[in-house]
Amino acid sequence: MNYKILVTGASGFIGSFLVEGGLAEGMQVWAGVRRSSSRKYLQDGRIRFAELDFTDSDKLASQLLKHKEEHGGWDYIIHCAGVTKCIDKAGFEIGNYWATRHFIETLVKLCMTPKNFIFISSLSIFGPIRENDYSSICETDTPVPNTAYGVSKLKTEEYLQGLKNFPYVIFRPTGVYGPREKDYFLMVKSISNHVDFAAGFKRQDITFVYVKDLVQAVYLAIKKDVKYRSYFVSDGEVYNSSTFSDLIRKELGNPWMIRFVCPLPLLKVISFVAETCSRLVGKTSTLNRDKYKIMKQRNWRCDIQPLIDELGYKPEYNLELGVKETISWYKKEGWI
Repeated sequence: MNYKILVTGASGFIGSFLVEGGLAEGMQVWAGVRRSSSRKYLQDGRIRFAELDFTDSDKLASQLLKHKEEHGGWDYIIHCAGVTKCIDKAGFEIGNYWATRHFIETLVKLCMTPKNFIFISSLSIFGPIRENDYSSICETDTPVPNTAYGVSKLKTEEYLQGLKNFPYVIFRPTGVYGPREKDYFLMVKSISNHVDFAAGFKRQDITFVYVKDLVQAVYLAIKKDVKYRSYFVSDGEVYNSSTFSDLIRKELGNPWMIRFVCPLPLLKVISFVAETCSRLVGKTSTLNRDKYKIMKQRNWRCDIQPLIDELGYKPEYNLELGVKETISWYKKEGWI
């Protein structure tokens, strides 16, 4: 497939793997990056670069126009750029919703509408639902996001779905992990230091997807030429709250470990204090009220059967295999 494809947010964890996936498919891949973005994981000589500034709509328009004049448009765009940590709620709306909206409006204005626009959303748009019976969240459920991040992603989805003659596919992955990922790495680092942490005492069903399986799903959508669809993405399995940390511990050589279970009311207070302190110094905090709501949620099951039936998706990594490969990478790169 000698398609021209743009991956926005290409310098990030998921974005860099999407770039590699496009190259593996034989595509002409443009990595959408900012001038200041790290290119550490974008070293393949086949990668082309497109500097795109989503924070400045006028600048973005001139950058896209220049690209059109020099290279034409793209056949496919995978929009992975966005924000996951902000000082306040407005940052999520600006970084996820408005940035994407300006991007799409500019593409349309410049007659650069692609054959398909793949948007990387999140399972978190549905919020804490089906927690009474722990059944799978389905595409027919009504989203009730309870985090600023989830709200911004849902608002973007609704904007996309309301457009006329603009082809799209939406992916809603659950927790994405793998090499280069930094948030789950904090758990790895904590366990290597003999401490594990869990939120709440009530049952929690968790789902994951290894980053390479998410990439598989995205490129299957391109191959199958599906449009105007939304899919959940996971590895198809459901895990309890301690499985992930137990597998990490195993790959680290079974170091002795103390597991702390923090009551949710206490965690809520700690999260509020951490967020307030970070805001006072103008920085984002890993632990905040949004993160508390995510940790509090008890049911992360989701229905991936449509992805299997319509795209032929077959996850290649269960959690054990994915954790094994991830920890091996962390060791090789000297992270642990």
